[in-house]
Amino acid sequence: MASTVAVTAQPIRVQHPEGTLHGFLSITNEQGRILAQGDLFNVVQGDRVTARLTFRFRDGSLDDETTVYTQRDVFRLVSNHHIQRGPYFPHPLDMTVDVEKGTVVTRTPGKDGKDDIATEHMKIPEDLYNGLVPVVIQNLNPDAPQTNISMIVATPKPRLVTLAIMPQTPSKFELAGFSHVARAYEIKIDLGGVAGVIAPLIGKQPPDIHIWIEGGKLPTFLRETGPLFSGGSVESINLIGPTWPEGTR
Repeated sequence: MASTVAVTAQPIRVQHPEGTLHGFLSITNEQGRILAQGDLFNVVQGDRVTARLTFRFRDGSLDDETTVYTQRDVFRLVSNHHIQRGPYFPHPLDMTVDVEKGTVVTRTPGKDGKDDIATEHMKIPEDLYNGLVPVVIQNLNPDAPQTNISMIVATPKPRLVTLAIMPQTPSKFELAGFSHVARAYEIKIDLGGVAGVIAPLIGKQPPDIHIWIEGGKLPTFLRETGPLFSGGSVESINLIGPTWPEGTR
């Protein structure tokens, strides 16, 4: 099947600048079992934001991603460093994207106990948004029928793919018993070229990703469902709040 998604290089305009924050998230499986607890830290210096999202799994696995970007008029990625290791991840990941240098550096465990380091030089498009998909979606025009952005994935060799983001029917949810409506988005991953040829390189055609955003004056990420790695099962990333022992006042 030939690719049908046109690749564009249009950076997303800043409608809602990111600020300093500490957010709490969880990863659950389809049965609702909590697999990991996560922390999101945003540090803002001028128009530059450093965001670090760390998930620590019950089995000792780690998913740790640090993203640096600017938000002057449009969002532009500066760098992204993504680490995945431990029993949950069958193939360890350590990939660093440096936009200014145009390099993607991957580290993989070597047979002699030392990491094998590979550096790829790539032409990086202006709309590359590794680590920034929820931020980008929060700033989309809700009336746009489709928005395309770029991402680099490890297959295990770094490969540029296109994410086609499309709005879906809004979903209802509740907060403390009060009804709200979330904007819903579906994300299709376009592998480029002929999918039947490319898909075996990453195991299979990746499943669609779904993201829910609370709209209004300040859109906020609520939930994401999709695999955490190529070939992985569909999990759910959710915002969480504290729970208190009975009797706490």
